[in-house]
Amino acid sequence: MLHRKIYQLCCDGREVWIFLRDQQRWIERARILDIEGDLVTLRYETEEDDETCSWEEMVRLESIGAVTQKLASVPKGNVEPAVSDDCPEAEQLPNHHPEINPD
Repeated sequence: MLHRKIYQLCCDGREVWIFLRDQQRWIERARILDIEGDLVTLRYETEEDDETCSWEEMVRLESIGAVTQKLASVPKGNVEPAVSDDCPEAEQLPNHHPEINPD
């Protein structure tokens, strides 16, 4: 089942966070590039001392303990959230509300 989920994430091309249980570490914001047999190829970046390093790593499927992905994010601070009036007209909900009967 994990193999199928990893394959789906590979096809989607989304960023994932992967926990390697044999190394007890998380790989953050990785992209799954390929799956061949029980080897999964990951690409990710790290920042160290004002340098951004790109890494490509092959891990065994059995060493993957968890895979997570970000579903959504909300900006912090004084940011005005988008409201329905900002949406394209085709995506807006109708402006009428059903009346509520107290009966």
